Amino acid sequence: MKYKVLFTAPYMIPFVDRFKPVFDKYDIGLIIPEVHERMEEADLLEYAGQFDGAICGDDRYTARVIAACAPRLRVISKWGTGVDSIDAEACSRYGVRLCRTLNAFTLPVADTVLGYILAFARRQPWMDREMKSGKWEKIPGRALHECTLGVIGLGNIGKAVTRRARAFGMQVLGTDIVAIDHVFLAETGIEMTDLESLLSRSDFVSVNCDLNPTSHHLINSDTLALIKPHAVLINTARGPIVEEAALIEALQVRRLAGAALDVFEVEPLPPESTLMKMDNVMLAPHNSNSSPAAWERVHWNTIRNLLEGLDVSTADLLDSSNA
Repeated sequence: MKYKVLFTAPYMIPFVDRFKPVFDKYDIGLIIPEVHERMEEADLLEYAGQFDGAICGDDRYTARVIAACAPRLRVISKWGTGVDSIDAEACSRYGVRLCRTLNAFTLPVADTVLGYILAFARRQPWMDREMKSGKWEKIPGRALHECTLGVIGLGNIGKAVTRRARAFGMQVLGTDIVAIDHVFLAETGIEMTDLESLLSRSDFVSVNCDLNPTSHHLINSDTLALIKPHAVLINTARGPIVEEAALIEALQVRRLAGAALDVFEVEPLPPESTLMKMDNVMLAPHNSNSSPAAWERVHWNTIRNLLEGLDVSTADLLDSSNA
C-alpha cells in the first residue's frame, strides 16, 4: 500500500465496507482500532509513526501525539466541524494539514435546540410521564412568543437557532466575541448585548459557541447566579463550556429551573453522574448532529479532505460516492 491511514471516526467505522473501494482505488490501507467514543492520547501514541493520514472523531491529537507521529503524518481529516480536541498549533509546527467540514450539522443541531425549548415550554415530557403513571395533571406551560431566548455564540448554528426562535415569535438576545454581520441583525431583529445582560434577561439560554480558552467554563457558579430562577440552560456545543459541578448545584437548589444537555465534560457521561437522577434535566448522548443526509455529506467530505491532504486527485471521487 502506498499510504496508511488511521481510521477512528466512530460515525464512519460501521460503514467502512462502503468506503473501502475508494481507499483501495487510491492504494490506501486502513488501520482500524477498536474505538469507544474517542481515542485518548495514550491510545494514539501506540500507533505513532505507522500512518500517513488520519480520519478521526474527537480523538485527543495533543502536541505530544503529533510530534510522535511526525514527520510521516501529513493530514488529519476530522469528521465534523469541531477541532478543539486537536492541537492546531502543533499541526502547523510539524506541517500536518488539519481539515474539517465547516457548517456540517447546523440544521439538525438548531432543530435540537428548538426541540428542547418546546419540550420545556410546553412541558410535554413531564405531562406524558404523569399520564402514564395514572395522574391527570395539567402542568402549566408557556407560549414561545412570551419567552426570551439568549444565544451565546452566533456562528452558523447560533444564527440558525435565532431564525427558528424568531419564527415562533421569541425575543432573541445574542452575544459573541466577534462582530456579527449587520445584515443578519437587521434580518432577525436580534438584540446584541453582553453575557451578563443576556443571562439575566433570558428565559432560555442556548450555548452555541466554540470551545476555546475564552469559553472554557464560561457558564460557572458566578454566571449561573445571574440567570432567572425559572430559566432553562441548553448546551449542544461542547461540554467543558459549562462547569458541570456548578450547574448541578444550581439545579439542585432550584436557582435554575432546568437544563438540556447533549454534551458533557466527560463523555460518555458516567452512570453515577447526579445529572442522571434529576427530573428537571433532559440528556442526550452527544447526538444533536443526527441526520442521515448531513452524515452522508460529512462522510464523503472527510474522505475528500484526507485525499487532498495526501496530494491525491479527487476529481472522480463523486463517482465513487455515488457507487
